[in-house]
This record gives sequence, structure tokens and C-alpha cells, in this order.
Amino acid sequence: MDVKDMEAKMLASLEEKTGKPIAHWVVAKKSGLTKHMQILKYLKDEHGLRYGHANTVAFKALGTDAASAASDTELVDGMFKGKEHFRKLHDKLAKSIKAFGKDVELAPKKSYVSVRRAKQFAILQPSTKNRFDLGINLKGQPGTARLEEGAAFNGMASHRVALTNEKDVDAELLRWLKEAYKAAG
Repeated sequence: MDVKDMEAKMLASLEEKTGKPIAHWVVAKKSGLTKHMQILKYLKDEHGLRYGHANTVAFKALGTDAASAASDTELVDGMFKGKEHFRKLHDKLAKSIKAFGKDVELAPKKSYVSVRRAKQFAILQPSTKNRFDLGINLKGQPGTARLEEGAAFNGMASHRVALTNEKDVDAELLRWLKEAYKAAG
């Protein structure tokens, strides 16, 4: 399933659950809010949307959804603007993860790359100029000093690993990713 198919499915689900199409929900634009998380919170608190639907509407309202971008390459290039030194780290991670199986899909967004199988199992995100975050879905696994549990940086991952360079992509990290990949099948 590609990005456009997933978006269509999410929009159909939004309309099914609320009885209102996306055209209604871009009411978020009229709220005057300009930040993604502000819009997401507004939609959840004021309109009772769940996270996935509120997130989709916020992306649509801001025009920052993957479907609005010209290409995956454009999204990835934009995400590394000012953080170019992390591109090799991203590429090494992406190559290592793709080796898990032909069913791995990398779906770039504006600020991160969603890594999916049947469902999302990781997030690649150059968060700051000094830190690259790897979000991993390892629900039920206790955290460690390196594998931070309950990572608040992104609500779509249960754990986070802060990376600084390519050497951080080691056997331990790949083992965690492989576990998440298997659980996402």
C-alpha cells in the first residue's frame, strides 16, 4: 500500500467515524493555529478526534502531508536541510532495515520517515542539528539507558534511541529493529 492509498483509507475512515469529509475538517485552518501539534491538540480537545485522524487533518490543513509533496526525494531532501551531516546515518539505517525483507516500506513525511511492514514499526527522524532520533515500536519491552521507553518525541513509537553518527548503527540497534519488524508482520 503506497502513501496515497494509505491516505485515502485514513480519509475514508475519518468520514465514516465522524460523518464529515476532510473538507469539513480543514476547519482547523480557520482556527488561526499554525503549528502541527497545536492543530492536533485542538482537533482532539475541541472536536473529539482520535490521534490518527487529528494528525491527518493537521497535515492536510497545513499542506505538509506526504501527498502534497512532489516526491519522496523532495521530502527526504527537505528533512535534512541544515542537518546534512545526518544523511549518511539515515541512508545506512534505511539500507539495513530494507535488508529485513521485501515487505519493508519507507514512507517519507515532512520531518521523519515512517518505516512500515503491515504497520509502522520505526521512525527515522533528524530531530535537531545534534541528534538523530530512531523511534522503535517495542511495546512491552523494558527500556535501557540507550533504549528510552515511552519516548515523547513522537506518539507513534514506544521507544527512542538517540543517535549521533553512523557508528551508532550496531548489532544491538539492528536487533531491536528486527524485533520490531517481526512484530509488525
